[in-house]
Amino acid sequence: MAEQDYKQLLDDLRAGKIDQFEIGPEQFQEFQPVYHSYPYRTQIVGKTHIGGKIIYRLVKR
Repeated sequence: MAEQDYKQLLDDLRAGKIDQFEIGPEQFQEFQPVYHSYPYRTQIVGKTHIGGKIIYRLVKR
């Protein structure tokens, strides 16, 4: 998945177009820099599951 696709996933999550998305261990190194540079990352939380997959969701405030 390209870097722009990760930013689009984050934007879609924040806009409410999707409820969550999953990142696998093989994608983590590519995704992490995009996530850390995302200006609204404090609104998005990832929860790690067995096998190393992480499911990201928008934090409801």
